[in-house]
Amino acid sequence: MGSEAGARVGVDIGGTFTDVALEFRGALSTCKVLTDYANPEDAILKGIVRATSQAGIELDAIEHVIHGTTLVTNALIERRGARTAFVTTEGFRDVVEMRSENRFEQYDLNIALPKPLVPRRDRFTVSERIGADGSVLLKLNEEEATAICHEIVAGGYDAVAVGFLHAYANGAHERTIEGILKRLAPELSVSISSVVSPQMREFERFNTVIANAYVRPRVSSYLKRLVHRLGEAGVNAKVFMMHSGGGLIDVETSAAQPVRLLESGPAGGAIFAAGYARAHGISRALSFDMGGTTAKICLIEEGSPKTANSFEVARTYRFKKGSGMPVSTPVVEMVEIGAGGGSIASLDSMGRIQVGPRSAASEPGPACYQRGGDEPTVTDANLVLGRLDPDMFAGGDIPLSTKLAELAIESRLAKPAGVGGIDAAFGITEIVDENMANAARAHTVENGRDVAAFTMIAFGGGAPLHACRQCEKLGISAALIPPGAGVGSAIGFLRAPFSYEATRGAFQRLASLDVDRVNALLDELEEEARTFVTDGASPGELDLSLVASMRYSGQGWEIPVKLSKRRFVEGDADAVTEAFETAYRRLFGRTIDGLGIEITNWSVKVASPASPVARIAAEAGTADAPIRRKRWIYDAALRRSVEASEVHRSELLPGTRVLGPAIVVEDETSTIVTDSFQAVGQRDGSILLTRKGNANG
Repeated sequence: MGSEAGARVGVDIGGTFTDVALEFRGALSTCKVLTDYANPEDAILKGIVRATSQAGIELDAIEHVIHGTTLVTNALIERRGARTAFVTTEGFRDVVEMRSENRFEQYDLNIALPKPLVPRRDRFTVSERIGADGSVLLKLNEEEATAICHEIVAGGYDAVAVGFLHAYANGAHERTIEGILKRLAPELSVSISSVVSPQMREFERFNTVIANAYVRPRVSSYLKRLVHRLGEAGVNAKVFMMHSGGGLIDVETSAAQPVRLLESGPAGGAIFAAGYARAHGISRALSFDMGGTTAKICLIEEGSPKTANSFEVARTYRFKKGSGMPVSTPVVEMVEIGAGGGSIASLDSMGRIQVGPRSAASEPGPACYQRGGDEPTVTDANLVLGRLDPDMFAGGDIPLSTKLAELAIESRLAKPAGVGGIDAAFGITEIVDENMANAARAHTVENGRDVAAFTMIAFGGGAPLHACRQCEKLGISAALIPPGAGVGSAIGFLRAPFSYEATRGAFQRLASLDVDRVNALLDELEEEARTFVTDGASPGELDLSLVASMRYSGQGWEIPVKLSKRRFVEGDADAVTEAFETAYRRLFGRTIDGLGIEITNWSVKVASPASPVARIAAEAGTADAPIRRKRWIYDAALRRSVEASEVHRSELLPGTRVLGPAIVVEDETSTIVTDSFQAVGQRDGSILLTRKGNANG
């Protein structure tokens, strides 16, 4: 071995940049490279080589590579997956097309529902029926099933999804179909819903298993290619993937259940923010992750990101809930909108500026990248407004052209709208800031919270540029910019535990709780989860957590309720009722008398112990940081350009401060300190942004 082993690398592939964070002997080396859409692994290797060079180590010193990717999400959004067949219960062929009764836009007479991933001609049915209690109501006709499997194999499909009614309660019929297909075509990729998503509600479960089958061949091929390329380059490390629930799983599990990777990158960012929330004693944090293509907002309370068992991907109608593809899989709950540095600005039919969701991404990138892009983006606007240094963007690796940015804004927006270039650039940033602020307001209100009571933790290449303006719009009094904010998700991968969440649908009325059935189910779920975690986890006792999805009788949807993981005994219904009512009251402000309570799904999560986090006391700004130079930047709240102090982040030492307007520069991003804020260096290298006159400053 060329050097001492022990390095760990986190790699996050985003829509514009691939971020790399390498940790060795307690020190971090980070970098950003443009994402390669044709061969994503090329950007990964390029970034790893650069990071190891910065750290002064050889490639064979790397022990772990931890990876998050948007490959799954992009494949679903762009409909670039495998040709997939779907096998389901007779009479339920059109569930994925009929969806639910929800109209996500009540007054749109021409509303268009998203098309299912599998067209009707590729959906097959067999005679069988499982009851909600798992009993066999109609035995599977194996002769009919075999004939259908022969038809599927002869049809040349790349993947097959199998989803039967109530298979979450009994997956025997699905396993029979899987066995027949494997005998006929051993190389065929087959996904069954009782493994991928054993939860109630056939529409969501069918969608989930179809999505898994649709992307599985492509993801499996990519992961094999990545591991091979890493080995060829001399990186003989174990490779783990970040899953949507905020933990790590091995590449084999990832290849079999790629639907668990849908939000892998954003989940790393939430883990990153949660660690700093715990360290700084922030009980209510708003994680704000803005990259090149999207912005992600997540609530973190008591040091833990909010999680859920379902979410929507590929929303098609102004990002409205219900307009996308529902997927049932454990996930860090967040709102994601098309607002990033590469988001494209345009004029609508009424001459108003609109920003996103289209993005210039990395190919060709914003106009200022000088790579052929000619449409104005948020990055172009920030450059024109003086918020970016054209010579030091991405540490100087990507020189920016102010002239090209001005030309794109002038030709596409300013002239057609009859306004000046600066006004048009301000319009771009103000629209994207308002879009992100609206998303944050809606997300906190939906969760029964007041956004002004939160502290923002901002990271990603774009968030520090917009954090102060977001705070001004939301009424937030403080924001934290952690060190390495520009590559926060990649660093979050290095902090994530090995974990797996096993979920099963098992309807129970609390008044008649069958404790023996529940205990047997929880034992199965714990064993399943431990199987996926033990191989990768560090030695030591694993942490277990239990969540029950509960509701009042007659309600259509459940809320997650955390319970103590132990064996239930007769009489525990009262304690479970109390836990449910506490969670319900926290969310809705009240409980409902006289209604029974039901449990629909159970989830057991097994995770390696979280790394201890040292508490960091807030530093007050008692001395002024050295100012490198003065620059003119546009202050959105003042609606004019102001002279700002430029400070390098390395010189913003603990206890030193810089009053806004100011710019704190570093290689991966820049922090804009508006006129109403000040920035104070903290002992862990973070920047605390507080309003002038605040007691913390």
